[in-house]
Amino acid sequence: MRGFVSAIIVAGGQSARFGADKQFALLCGIPVIARTMAAFQHNARVNEIVVVTREEHIERVKTLATEYKIEKLTAVVAGGNTRGESVRNGVYAASKKCDLAAIHDGARPLVSDGIITSAIERAAKFHAAIPVVPVTSTIKRVENSVIRETPDRSELYEAQTPQVFNMDLLKAAIERGGDATDDASLVEALGAAVHTVAGSRLNIKITTPEDLTVAEALFKVLPCE
Repeated sequence: MRGFVSAIIVAGGQSARFGADKQFALLCGIPVIARTMAAFQHNARVNEIVVVTREEHIERVKTLATEYKIEKLTAVVAGGNTRGESVRNGVYAASKKCDLAAIHDGARPLVSDGIITSAIERAAKFHAAIPVVPVTSTIKRVENSVIRETPDRSELYEAQTPQVFNMDLLKAAIERGGDATDDASLVEALGAAVHTVAGSRLNIKITTPEDLTVAEALFKVLPCE
């Protein structure tokens, strides 16, 4: 079953660590949010795009969508006070036909078509799937400036987006309540299994100006349209 896929791009944060609104920072000459929308516009499995942003940026996002021919965009809605509230607003703005919701960080513009497709296809089979990459650094659990534990990193993975869920499952997780920086955590809290697909270290999240510099460097070896 292929099903109707809604990509919900969450871009409603305050960008405090960036120092300016990172969604509109230029990446290889094109705003970050426009590049992120384009990744889902070009994916054959995505049927619609919903963007969640700050209320004062709604018209600006719509203008960029027109400029960059994001024809799958069906709604731009205001975010909430937390990421969880913003995801909720995006989920309930999606089409009633939606079978799978792909929740993606607006500040991950380098996501590949392959990662998007893999996560969607895995979720179509198992109801929930996210891309991950293995942790390569040694991790320490610290309490009061003292190391308490060194977890086995062979069992640790970094979560990325898009995180794709059966829409009914995701709504049930949202209605259960709670807030998290990671949507899969809400689904896990229901007792549902969340499957994984291979992410990529190129699929970085732009959080600081240094991240934007790294992304610009990556675009020297990636297609830059």
